[in-house]
Amino acid sequence: MSYNKEILLIRPKLSLANDGNYREMRYFSPWKGERIVEDFYLPRSIQKIVGQKKTRIGDALISTRDSCVGTETCEELFTPRAPGIGAGLDGCEIMSNSSGSHHELRKLNTRIELIREATLKAGGIYLYANPPKTRLGIPIPTRINGINLENPGLFYDGSAMIIINGVVVAQGSQFSLRDVEVVTATVDLEDVRSYRSSKSRALQATKQPSYERVEVEMSLSNDPEDVDLLVRPSLPSDVRFYTPEEEISLGPACWLWDYLRRSKQAGFFLPLSGDPKSVHTYQGLLGIDSCATAVIVHSMCRLVHGDIAEGKNSQVLKDLLNIVGEPSTSSWVPKSSQEVASRLFHTAYLGMQENSAPDTRSRSKNLAMAIGSYHLDLNIDGPYKAIVSLFSSVTSYVPKYKVYGGTNASNLALQNIQARLRMVLSYLFAQLLPTVRGRNADNPETSSPGGLLVLGSANVDESLCSSADINPIGGISKTDLKRFILWASTSFDMPLLQSFIDAPPTAELEPITADYTQSDEADMGMTYAELSVYGRLRKEDKLGPYGAWSKLLHLWGDKMSPQQVYEKVKWFFWCYSINRHKMTTLTPSLHMESYSPDDNRFDLRFVHPFYISRLSQFPYVHLGKLGRLRIADKTLSLRPFLYPNFTWAYKKIERSIAALEERGKKVLSAVESKSATGVKKTV
Repeated sequence: MSYNKEILLIRPKLSLANDGNYREMRYFSPWKGERIVEDFYLPRSIQKIVGQKKTRIGDALISTRDSCVGTETCEELFTPRAPGIGAGLDGCEIMSNSSGSHHELRKLNTRIELIREATLKAGGIYLYANPPKTRLGIPIPTRINGINLENPGLFYDGSAMIIINGVVVAQGSQFSLRDVEVVTATVDLEDVRSYRSSKSRALQATKQPSYERVEVEMSLSNDPEDVDLLVRPSLPSDVRFYTPEEEISLGPACWLWDYLRRSKQAGFFLPLSGDPKSVHTYQGLLGIDSCATAVIVHSMCRLVHGDIAEGKNSQVLKDLLNIVGEPSTSSWVPKSSQEVASRLFHTAYLGMQENSAPDTRSRSKNLAMAIGSYHLDLNIDGPYKAIVSLFSSVTSYVPKYKVYGGTNASNLALQNIQARLRMVLSYLFAQLLPTVRGRNADNPETSSPGGLLVLGSANVDESLCSSADINPIGGISKTDLKRFILWASTSFDMPLLQSFIDAPPTAELEPITADYTQSDEADMGMTYAELSVYGRLRKEDKLGPYGAWSKLLHLWGDKMSPQQVYEKVKWFFWCYSINRHKMTTLTPSLHMESYSPDDNRFDLRFVHPFYISRLSQFPYVHLGKLGRLRIADKTLSLRPFLYPNFTWAYKKIERSIAALEERGKKVLSAVESKSATGVKKTV
């Protein structure tokens, strides 16, 4: 904290964020403790600038002629005993917080309630500041081959605010394309003093240990004799809370724009025929996920066009001209969000003649037209057949789909060929489409055509392996995405989005026959609603197989037996274990949900890979509608597991089920015995 080139106080953090997205204690240590202050000798380079040899460092307050100012930083607001409470009892009237709080769905409510509660109890003025942008370049606690990776997946959602005695009098925007936003309000210090006149607070204040105060000769307010009737306190303002659907529309849109302009790429490429990845993620061809990603880009284009049309943010137009390949002196100004999309958003339907439904292809074309993207429509049958033919000529083995009598292994292999072909073609188009379209061809400032960022479209519930540059929906659940599409269909006046909700989720990687159409949920052996429940139990509630089973007995006990719940839990943890290693190479995605499985930064696990060698540890695999199927292929037992095999947990569940069955038999026997006795007496 400084004033007129004098460093008044260095206030270090008392509590460090060390979970979720943050590992601050890997690099830093918290301060020694509350109210500990000492001298700090400034570096010579600083001494030359400020003409000051030393300053105070520690947990102290700043005293002006008319008030007292303190500060707490970021994580300290979320701790059970926030520093602002003690400082307030010792007479601090203004508390500031220079925060770095990332966006999560529904998180702003928690943030505001914490500040409100603190100032409602102790009174005072709270100044809350938070970055309004993506913070790129943050080192995360992961090193690969000695290289520090960076965390591009956090969006800091602004919402700077001023609160007095629990009442919000000013609030900044939560989602904005602006780099800087200043929020101001006029408050009356006497309101704080009046609010703090309660006897219970006064009694607690007498027992509060004193803080050291650094005095500064300045005033925050005018003298009473110099009262200005034109200056009046700011009135209470209604807090603006977005619905989750609005947050999905705006948060990822701002993140995409910030990522695009900072990366200096030519735009985005989105395959509307499924995310270019392994079929184990069961990403449908132009289903909810691909559609939601496209609509989020549409929302970004709406924000860009809106800021340009209002003329309040000249930087947005400068960035757009650079992205689309126009010189800085260009007079081009987009007339609509569709015109923005036509220059920077590229989509493609990469279908298969035999596997892709005509309705899916049509929806792809209609969505691209509504958004305004540069759209391509093609089939990948040629390269697909070439790869299968090459394999057959080398091995003399012709792989077949399951519907044509093929094995599970060949069925999966043929699907993966399509997925990987889409990956290769997506990056080919992303690399060369700017060249094909002549980007920067007539730009005297640069001639480089650049490339496109490939967008992934795997949601948080199925985010196992995705080959893309960035993924705007990787932290959003399938359930929330469906609600978002329904909201966007009316809010963006896009009625065609209803058809995506009505269409069943399918990868369309297997042939469509008269009696068979591939289904994501059948392939997974669980519904998306169940998958979301498992994810929250595992991450948020920190439950393993036994804990999850115990919890689900109460949630699902009215429609499933304990044995059925056990089989579902066991199947989920099997799938989770064999795919856990893929999280270390997950496409960078925007963090939006508190049960994200991304172990690069949020869901860290300290485990060692090993191999399962005994089939008895996992005696069966649950294959959707096929019920239970014994493992016949020994290669399934050789997949790498990043987790223990949970044998002890499963045995504990089985003992519990046996105990429940035994108890049920005793109850039934007692009821039957009582019933029989009653019959004899009647006779």
